[in-house]
Amino acid sequence: MIATLALTLLSLATPADLAFMKGAWEGGRPGMKFEERWTEEAGGLMLGVSRTIRGERAAGFEFLRVEFRSDGVFYVAQPGGAPKTEFKLTASDGKSATFENPAHDHPRLIRYSLQPDGTLKAELEGAEGKQAFTFKPVQR
Repeated sequence: MIATLALTLLSLATPADLAFMKGAWEGGRPGMKFEERWTEEAGGLMLGVSRTIRGERAAGFEFLRVEFRSDGVFYVAQPGGAPKTEFKLTASDGKSATFENPAHDHPRLIRYSLQPDGTLKAELEGAEGKQAFTFKPVQR
């Protein structure tokens, strides 16, 4: 019963619960930069795009969206423009959101969390282990 109630509440997640993701974000390590851009929600949809740059060349990109549907909230990823993979929202508190797809190899879990210092942390977990990326907000 508690699990059913939790799933019902998550299906009622609103765009305000994920508003912390909105904006332009950049991070990186030596020789590599990664970027994400997220729009505010409109019409039940947040749009996002990510890009990874190594040296002076683009090494990857991804089309992203968060869909607010009657059956839940879904993070939809299309790395390199490939067919979509969906991850259902399983936890959210206004400063973090966890999306999961146990049937996918990597990642199975995607978590975004707004840190106390204003950075955005993205974590991936799956068959390839755990990865974490920290993004700083940027003004465009």
